[in-house]
Amino acid sequence: MSDAQARLAALRASRAGKDAPASTATAPKAKSNGAEDPTKVWHKTACILCSNNCGIEVRLDGRKITRVRGDKEHPASKGYTCEKALRIDYYQNGRDRLTTPLRRRDDGTFEEVSWDVAIAEVAERLTGIRDSVGGDKILYYGGGGQGNHFPGAYARGVLQTLGVKYRSNALAQEKTGMFWAQGKMFGKQNLGAMGDFEHADCAVFIGKNPWQSHGFPESRNELNKIRNDDVRKLIVMDPRVSETAAMADHHLRVRPGTDAWALAALLAIMVEEGLTDEKFLAEHCTGWDELRDLILGTDIADCARKCGIDEADLRAAARTMGNAQSLSTEEDLGIEMAPHSTLNSWLQRLLYLVTGNFAKPGGMNLPLRLAPICGHSGEGETDPVTGSPMLSGLMACAAIPDAIDTDHPNRFRAIFVESANPLHTLPDSKRFREAFAKLECLVVIDVAMTETARAADYVLPAASQYEKPEATFFAGEMPANYFQVRHPILEPLGDSLPEAEIHSRLVAAMGGKPDATTDLADAAQQGREAFIAALGEASATDPDVGAKLPVVLYDALGPTLGNMAPAAIMFGAAMQASMRYPDEVRAAGISGEGLELANNLFDKLVDSPSGMIYSVSEYEQTWDRIAHTDGKIHLFIEELADEYRSLGDEEPARGGDRFPFVLSAGERRSSNANDVIRDPEWRKKDKAGSLRINPDDATALGVVDGDRIKIVSKRGEAEAPAEVTDTVMSGHVTLPHGFGTEYPDETGEHKIHGVAVNELTDIEDRDWLSHTPHHKHVRVALEPVTG
Repeated sequence: MSDAQARLAALRASRAGKDAPASTATAPKAKSNGAEDPTKVWHKTACILCSNNCGIEVRLDGRKITRVRGDKEHPASKGYTCEKALRIDYYQNGRDRLTTPLRRRDDGTFEEVSWDVAIAEVAERLTGIRDSVGGDKILYYGGGGQGNHFPGAYARGVLQTLGVKYRSNALAQEKTGMFWAQGKMFGKQNLGAMGDFEHADCAVFIGKNPWQSHGFPESRNELNKIRNDDVRKLIVMDPRVSETAAMADHHLRVRPGTDAWALAALLAIMVEEGLTDEKFLAEHCTGWDELRDLILGTDIADCARKCGIDEADLRAAARTMGNAQSLSTEEDLGIEMAPHSTLNSWLQRLLYLVTGNFAKPGGMNLPLRLAPICGHSGEGETDPVTGSPMLSGLMACAAIPDAIDTDHPNRFRAIFVESANPLHTLPDSKRFREAFAKLECLVVIDVAMTETARAADYVLPAASQYEKPEATFFAGEMPANYFQVRHPILEPLGDSLPEAEIHSRLVAAMGGKPDATTDLADAAQQGREAFIAALGEASATDPDVGAKLPVVLYDALGPTLGNMAPAAIMFGAAMQASMRYPDEVRAAGISGEGLELANNLFDKLVDSPSGMIYSVSEYEQTWDRIAHTDGKIHLFIEELADEYRSLGDEEPARGGDRFPFVLSAGERRSSNANDVIRDPEWRKKDKAGSLRINPDDATALGVVDGDRIKIVSKRGEAEAPAEVTDTVMSGHVTLPHGFGTEYPDETGEHKIHGVAVNELTDIEDRDWLSHTPHHKHVRVALEPVTG
């Protein structure tokens, strides 16, 4: 029996009634290039610190990742990586890794329990809530981060078994306004246009710094190519002189929170100066007449005054965009988590649409995805307690506390959190802690002992992203799109398990395993052809099979895949792709028809450790993906028109004497990444997370570099060292995200490192439509810390 088979046999034995014995399996073999020393072997995987998931190769010394380099065979990153990937061992081998299930005692401390006990008790607690008040009183939060999207899919089996109706995740505090706007324009909220920056003559970034936040393959390489090309142009709208803004041909240094006026001015200039593509608008869009009339009412000079950008600079940037042969643009949290959030997302899309930069090389296109990264909510969908809008199938994060801490009969009684840390990452941590304390049950699945895990009733340890097969569904490129199913390079630490196994056990313990599972597993042992036939028959006769397909695939097909068992979920994705766009899959070199095509695609996905191109399209095929029945883009959004008109009378928010500064909470820097790295030692500089402040403001406060400053908001206060820099304008200060986590030092003493920005944010400061919180526009006061 192979090591992988031994591991799976142990997992299956534990399902039969007793915990798995300690595994003796070793890491899967990688190419040694002739080297016998295991520390010289390069293992293929990916960086997990941003949505790009660049392909990397790593060397191991035991369980320690000792060296990292870019994987030249990766079809998108092609050997590229930034400096952050070099430090992923701080994630893999953090001192707060979880290794065994934990149960909270009555005194608030935790005790270790077996998997049998944990699974049985979690199943009993959650089904008890389902049976007494309904599964719709259980909220599922999370499901994956920047690099692990399998957990959210496998959770479907548990959610279906419990009757869970509501879920949320980080997208619901960042992107749902953007998703809603693109749903109005393209017909579905999960249809998002992506920029073809590799071929764009003009690249535009609004509230985004791709030098640090990336967002498209080889981000820094592409930025340097644009900068070094006299023909190609770079436009950045950002109040900061970010690394990307410093390279720009046009840096529109907008006042914090006034992006809507700057975007309105750019659109009005385009209309006034004839920079719009009237042929494109007439042939491919509806609502242009109404939109043009709305834009013509804009006072350009007044908008320039309000946003703080000289009108001549706005006109120059508009002409550059309007005259470009091709234009790609991308927005980010800088405008999405700020005043006029959803309106900003609409106006940003209009920049490339009124200039006709859609469905073309170098423009914006709708890519094919193996699975959507969000859902679609119908008109008027709201959560049952607060009446907050349900967008993209997600409950607004800012509404969650009020949906718990209430006497409403439909209030949430339990929350199931997976691969997420809402008590740290969501707005107004104090309010979330108060609400979570009212829950009847909180279950957390995670790799580390997070702030949310510390508040849980049960903590279930997941294998790390390097100890199991994993993937992200963010990839969205045209004309060719890629996907990487990462192979495990290490065995799970301690008694931790892949989420696929955890969910499979929970479904079984809750009595929710579909009856056909055993027969499907037997068919899979006879071969893939027999399995496909059995799956088709079972799906037709038992709707529970389709409803819980990820867990069914893991239980039935997984045992045939060795240590890649959790990748069984990709068979479902391969089937969908082969049905939705078979020609594009075949254009990528995958042969077959129907289920044969799906089977061949699945095998290729699982057997390509560096990733693969799975679809190839023509740019004009973007039009086939518009979901409106008329096949056109709907430009005019009635729900936002009044907000647009109100810009004429509205003045940008002023903080007044009490809170005169605007804090952008959660800046991306070279010294921070997403929250999965909790060990502060990974930061080579700025270890304390400095408050960046303009020299004039620092002088007025009487502080210099390194002095500590107290930051006070209406919700809390914090201290940080000053970093005096003219990269921020007067009245504007920034703090990085990813700080303020509790982490044990080498002696085991737990300390909080840096500022947890959500101790300062207020859950009530949010967009009127999407409820996206204003993290990038927090009103604060500053004072020097003496002594």
